[in-house]
Amino acid sequence: MAVTDKFPLIGIYGGTFDPIHYGHLRVAEELLDIAGLRRMIFVPSGAPRLRATPTASRGHRAAMVRLAIQDNNRFSLDEREINRPGISTTVQSLREYRRELGDNTALCFVLGIDAFAKINQWSEWHELFDLCHFIVVTRPGFVSIKADQNLPDEVRKILSSRCVTNVSDLESQSCGFIYTAQTSLLEISASQIRSLISAGKSIRYLLPENVAEYMKFNRLYTGNL
Repeated sequence: MAVTDKFPLIGIYGGTFDPIHYGHLRVAEELLDIAGLRRMIFVPSGAPRLRATPTASRGHRAAMVRLAIQDNNRFSLDEREINRPGISTTVQSLREYRRELGDNTALCFVLGIDAFAKINQWSEWHELFDLCHFIVVTRPGFVSIKADQNLPDEVRKILSSRCVTNVSDLESQSCGFIYTAQTSLLEISASQIRSLISAGKSIRYLLPENVAEYMKFNRLYTGNL
């Protein structure tokens, strides 16, 4: 790649998606425009290392993501972690992406501010910055991540040395930067949806209708699987 060329940006959106909802989808859609991403890849985790075991099975969670994104040609589903036996780690997936896509693509891993604050607990976390950029999602009006007094010192040090304020900087190299993006961040959570279903209450308008129908048909989150 010539010095003057820009690195195409590919978004990587990991999570349990238990279930996927409009909060996830809206963040992904806004980031396509905010960061100029070519596409967004949804990567449901198989067995996450730092979170409780998801309620829905791997297959159900992947199926719900597939239904939710099927009408957006800039969204895609990657089931590598769903199909991988054992514990899922981000570093393993990013290594695979780097081998597959080469050094001329900039991978942008999307995560919330709370998750980034604990990144020092991730497996081989220092290597992550040699594999991707990070896009940290926050919401307008909230304290910036730089001002967060609860950040561990080692995370604060990484942030101070790698944070960029211009999204165009992400295109200048294939990895290593941290960019904070403000999105609308709808007040919807997967745990809220699971609780509503368990209580027999409506989940209408919280997630795509085809996902809701899939959950109803498969009796997900009702406790009657």
